[in-house]
Amino acid sequence: MFSSRVQRLGNQLGKIKEVYEFDAVVIGGGIIGASIVKELSESYENILLIEKEDSFGQHTSSRNSEIIHSGIYYPTDTLKAKLCVEGNELLYHFLNKYNIPHKNCGKLVVATNKEEIPVLEKIYQQGKENNVKGLQFLNSEQIKEIEPHIKAARALYVPSTGILDSHSIMNKLMYLAKENGAIVLYNTELNEVILKEKKYYLGFKGHDYKVKTNIVVNSAGLWSHKIAKLIGIQDYELHWCKGEYYKTSKYKNMNVLVYPVPDPEGKYLGIHTVMSLSGDLSFGPNAYYIENEKLDYKVDDSNKKQFYDAINRYLDIGWDDLEPSWTGIRPKLQAKGDLFKDFVIKNEKEKGYNNFINLIGIESPGLTCCLAIAKYVKGLIK
Repeated sequence: MFSSRVQRLGNQLGKIKEVYEFDAVVIGGGIIGASIVKELSESYENILLIEKEDSFGQHTSSRNSEIIHSGIYYPTDTLKAKLCVEGNELLYHFLNKYNIPHKNCGKLVVATNKEEIPVLEKIYQQGKENNVKGLQFLNSEQIKEIEPHIKAARALYVPSTGILDSHSIMNKLMYLAKENGAIVLYNTELNEVILKEKKYYLGFKGHDYKVKTNIVVNSAGLWSHKIAKLIGIQDYELHWCKGEYYKTSKYKNMNVLVYPVPDPEGKYLGIHTVMSLSGDLSFGPNAYYIENEKLDYKVDDSNKKQFYDAINRYLDIGWDDLEPSWTGIRPKLQAKGDLFKDFVIKNEKEKGYNNFINLIGIESPGLTCCLAIAKYVKGLIK
């Protein structure tokens, strides 16, 4: 079979001046690309995923809070709302089916004073409109019963929130895709896309071979807008937004995640607790835009006071209890000063590029949405 021949040649592609044909090519090996290649591999025989790094999930997919979101924050009927609620259910099913490490711990969104309570009520109403199940309000005594250290006047309890091991789920998705015959090529950077006679011809930096396909799925994360420009689509601009995390040894094994009321500008959900599956506690992220798309994962220690002040509103923490930990970068369609921007997941057929599917601005809650996004993308293919 052709797929078996390509499978055997997969590791030699960089040495051969040929054109290889695939049913579909997925660009980007983060959790979204991994989910899509796994989904498509169940229906198509010859699927290729290309990733410019030497392994999967090297950027946004592995540099985040690893939280399974519920879908309470996003405007009804947006992709973020619909895919998050659907993705939450699909994700728990997948994690349980394959025994992937995770914990359905729930979370508290806390109002630290009476002025913040109306914000909680709006979040509750939004969650109900989005069909998020099990939401309930807690008073200060009920909060103390769940998490004795938390300082809050009132809280919204969200039972469907959880945490997972992002590396483990990406590893499983890649494994399942390969079992279905998909080929994954690392160290392969796309630098050319040409549409000719209804076929897409892809060229790669430092390689002589070409790939021909009917379907291209652009899930390149931080660089997805640049991939779109390769084919001539200039509509999208991403804004890189950096988030930092600090860790502590003062607290461990908390029962639930704790979130403040969200940032009023909508850049992020506020500096919240982040639990690892081992029980270690961190806090983050903050959020600030990066100029010139400079890829820098260093923690700027000058932002420590922002963390200290934000955390002490709902949990007592000392200055020396906080240590810099890690950072991540989000690919946001929302520019500085903009209001909410939804995901872009679009078959660009109206622009003359049938089955060139762009996924732009897939930030939080993208990890939660990953399996739902994969199903949605499959449904867009004509």
